[in-house]
Amino acid sequence: MSLAHRFLTLQRDEHSGEVLARGGDPDAHSILERSGFVPVVRTHEQYHRLPTGLDHGEEVRLATRAVARLRAVGHPLQCDEAFDTEAREARCLPLGAQVGNLADGIRAATTSDEVADILAEVTAAHDGVLAGLATVLAATADFHQDLGHPADGPTAERLRYLAVHGLGAVAADLRGIRTGLADRHTPHPTRSVCSGEIPPDEREASAICACPPLPSPRIPPVPAPAAAGRHR
Repeated sequence: MSLAHRFLTLQRDEHSGEVLARGGDPDAHSILERSGFVPVVRTHEQYHRLPTGLDHGEEVRLATRAVARLRAVGHPLQCDEAFDTEAREARCLPLGAQVGNLADGIRAATTSDEVADILAEVTAAHDGVLAGLATVLAATADFHQDLGHPADGPTAERLRYLAVHGLGAVAADLRGIRTGLADRHTPHPTRSVCSGEIPPDEREASAICACPPLPSPRIPPVPAPAAAGRHR
C-alpha cells in the first residue's frame, strides 16, 4: 500500500464535534479499534469515531493514546494539537496476529502431519482457538441477557445461536478435516524439502540438489491457418 493510502488523519470534526480518524491501512484500523475507536462503514466511505457519551477529557485521552500507538509503529498521520504527544506506546503482538501465525505454519508445511498438528491448536476441544471463541460468544450473551434494553434478550439468543450452530458447524468441519490429514501421513507433492544431497546416479555434473527437474513447459499447438475466403 502506498504512503498516500496509509496516511491517516485524527481530528475533531468541525461540523459534528466528533473525534474522527480517516484513512490508514488495516493495521492502523486495528490499532484504532484497540484504542477505543469504533468503525463506521458506509456505502462511499469508511472511518473511525470515538464512542458517544464520552466527556471531553476522555475523548482527548483516547485520541492521544491512539496517536502514541500509531506513531510507535511508524504510521504516517496528522492530528489535532490537542491529541499530539511525544509518547510512544509499546505494542504487544495481538491475539489475532498470534492465531494468524498458524496460517504461516500451514503455508510452510510439507506434510499432512504438520498441518494436522497446527490445526489441533484451532480445534482442540477444551482450549483450542474455536473453543475459546465459543466461550467469548457465550460470555457476551450472558452480559446482554439482563442488560436492560428490549433488544438485549434477542441479541443474547443470537450470540448463543452463533456459538452453538454457526461456530459449531465450522468446528465440526475443521475437526473432520484435521482428522483426515492426521490419518494420511503423506508429504505434499509440491512442497518437498530438498536434502541438498546429490545421488550417485545423478547424470548432471552441475546439479546441486536431488530434486527432480521441472517438467518441460507445454507449448500450445500452432493454430491451423484460416481458410481463404472465396472471391467473387
